[in-house]
Amino acid sequence: MIHRALNIESNDNSLFVTAQCNNKCVMCCQPPTQCDDIEKYFIQNIELIKSAPKGLKNIGITGGEPTLLGDKLFEYIRIIREYLPDTSIHILSNGRIFKDADYTHKLKDAGGEKLFVGVPLHSDFINDHNHIAGAESAYEETITGLYNLASEEICIELRIVINALNYSRLPQMAKFIFKNLTFVSWVALMGMEHIGYAIKNQSTIWIEPEQYSTQLSDATLYLSQVGIPVSIYNVPLCLLDKRIHKYACQSISDWKTLYLDECDKCSVRSDCCGLFATSHRIFKGIKAL
Repeated sequence: MIHRALNIESNDNSLFVTAQCNNKCVMCCQPPTQCDDIEKYFIQNIELIKSAPKGLKNIGITGGEPTLLGDKLFEYIRIIREYLPDTSIHILSNGRIFKDADYTHKLKDAGGEKLFVGVPLHSDFINDHNHIAGAESAYEETITGLYNLASEEICIELRIVINALNYSRLPQMAKFIFKNLTFVSWVALMGMEHIGYAIKNQSTIWIEPEQYSTQLSDATLYLSQVGIPVSIYNVPLCLLDKRIHKYACQSISDWKTLYLDECDKCSVRSDCCGLFATSHRIFKGIKAL
């Protein structure tokens, strides 16, 4: 993992805090390790925070699983608040540790109002979510964690990484969210990066956007109609139904965004997220609009 200086012009200013994780997601782009790396990254990241431009809009905390830091996660947040008091903090987590209401309350105390937590929901079915997460207790702990985050009024980005194991239920998942998780701040429907475990497990999880276009459109439009904010990440505009173009975001980190030669002829290139330069496989069907 490369630690880059925090840049006010970048769309991805993140602190990588550990490679350890208590999930083993089948499509993980950053496969977990068991090395004791928390202190090493802490020392590096504190220097990045102290040298960051004061006008930084957002800063991410990612891994691995940041909550495996325990109370050291709150140290990160307090130091960010000291040096970057106006910067929003976006934590990417599998949400499982937030089953502990006390820990969740400590997070709110440390982070205050400008705090967001991105949590994945792999399926509305327990067994499917646990299988994709690679952990038997993941579903129950994550759902409990989501409710505890909501009880502390922490903004939640609910993430769904689309793969061959869950794409067919995207419309049903959208209805599940409306019925059970209306407190989320927004839902992110995400294309998969072909790297890490996505390569290892490609025979069972890889899917092209053209194969899930109908389900993605149905889920997106349903969520919008029922008043739940929804965004689409990591899928180029040319692979999306035109009805959902307005929900697509510039979601790929600027330092790993790829546009093909064909994209130079496209009238909407400037609005398109492009492709992952880090992917070992490029989505089929890329064309100029």
